[in-house]
Amino acid sequence: MKIRYLHTMVRVKDLDATTAFFELLGLEKTRHDDFEKGRFTLVFMAPPGQPECPVELTWNWDGDEGLPSDSRHFGHIAYEVEDIYAMCRHLQANGVTINRPPRDGRMAFVRSPDNISIELLQAGEPKAPEEPWASMENTGHW
Repeated sequence: MKIRYLHTMVRVKDLDATTAFFELLGLEKTRHDDFEKGRFTLVFMAPPGQPECPVELTWNWDGDEGLPSDSRHFGHIAYEVEDIYAMCRHLQANGVTINRPPRDGRMAFVRSPDNISIELLQAGEPKAPEEPWASMENTGHW
C-alpha cells in the first residue's frame, strides 16, 4: 500500500498578510483558486523547486465565525533552511518576532500573522552558537 504527501492546510484570517509572510520564508505561490459558490479561496505555496511540498492557505471570505473551534490539534509546519541565522535576521528585519531563537544554531520558531507555528531547522550540522541568538530569551509561545 502506497501513501503520498499532498499538503498541509491552515486557515488564515488575512490572505494578503499570510501570503506575504510565507514569501518572506522564501515560498512561492503555486496555485490560487477562488470558489465563488463556496465563498472561499485556496492558495498553495511551496519552496522553489518543491511543488510537491505545499502549504494550503484557506481563506473563508465571510470569516470563520460559526466553524467548530476544535483546533484540529495542529502543531507546526517545519522548513529546513540553508542558514538559520540569516533567515532569522531576514524575518526579524521584516517585523517577524523570533519566538524561539536559534540559540543552538539548529532550531528556531516563528509564528505567522494567523498564529501558525513555523519551525525552522538548519540544514546539515548545527551552526556554532552566535549572538544575539545564543543569549536571546524566548518570546511568547511557539
